[in-house]
Amino acid sequence: MRTFRLKAVVLAAVAVIGFTGCGLDSGSQGGAEGSTTVTIYTSRPKGISDGIVKDFQAAHPEYRVQLLNLGAQEVADRVRAEAARPQADVWWGGTSQQFELGAKDGVLQPFPTEIVDRVPERFRGSDNAWVGEQQLAQVIAYNHDMMTADEAPKDWDDLVDPRYKNKILIRDVAPSGTMRSIFGAMILRTFETTGSPDQGYDWLRKLDANTKDYPASPTDLYLRIQRQEAPLTVWNLQDVMLQTKAGVPFTPVIPASGSPILVDGIGKVKGAPNSEGADAFATFLLTKETQEKLAQNNFQIPTVQIDPPKWLTDLGLEEMPVDWSAVGAHDEEWIGYWVQNIKNHG
Repeated sequence: MRTFRLKAVVLAAVAVIGFTGCGLDSGSQGGAEGSTTVTIYTSRPKGISDGIVKDFQAAHPEYRVQLLNLGAQEVADRVRAEAARPQADVWWGGTSQQFELGAKDGVLQPFPTEIVDRVPERFRGSDNAWVGEQQLAQVIAYNHDMMTADEAPKDWDDLVDPRYKNKILIRDVAPSGTMRSIFGAMILRTFETTGSPDQGYDWLRKLDANTKDYPASPTDLYLRIQRQEAPLTVWNLQDVMLQTKAGVPFTPVIPASGSPILVDGIGKVKGAPNSEGADAFATFLLTKETQEKLAQNNFQIPTVQIDPPKWLTDLGLEEMPVDWSAVGAHDEEWIGYWVQNIKNHG
């Protein structure tokens, strides 16, 4: 384990405002007369994505942006499903595992070198097929109106203690890149030494026994914890901090054994209808100015180099080492087993 530091700064991602439905956001802003459309599929919080799009269009009135907000896995599945006839220009938001699978399936094409070079090499995909925008630290969070700091779990294994039975709500795992990554990291802890996921599955069974329900979306998760249906969840730090800023009684817990920190990326869809528009959006998103604004206002941990924000240095974030390539290699197997054999069996 190492203390998380922000020198050549690291990465993140969910929302104060909920996702849209399954169609393009009718609230997308129009550009100037004669503008061309840039279509973006994103799993980023709508409160963040709308703000970035507004700033981008102010700087580039020659483009009109259409947004589709979905869960990270839903975005990945949709991009692959449309491979023969791409509809999106930009795939914005998703784990390294999801982007690497997209690269393997041939649905991504690299951004120009001047864009790729803005991101340190360790945060780029294979053959630069995609680049990381931020890191997402995965944490425990609790409703501090229902539970004191002393009562709250201090580490991941505390979550399977019987005293927390029916006190946990977990975002439905299969459509969520965040939850798939958390579960994969938990299984990997013993898989690396035993070569089997069985001990990890046993841990997830105990967690399922303590889980009251699996809300279908981040918004539903936040509302139900705020309504005090249950005090505990596991989720990414950025979203927890955003909810706290919005007045939700959330408190994050940095697990004693460390937080899995995953890369959240952006890629250009191969055969994108508006390749130039995709490049323009990525260029704008990965400027130091845009990333500093996201770090200060939206608790984002950028990949591009900026001075670390105070809120991050104050947290004393510890990283749990995770081989994300190993998680990605077993993702479908492990999550498929969880869906079929563990979810709601406790």
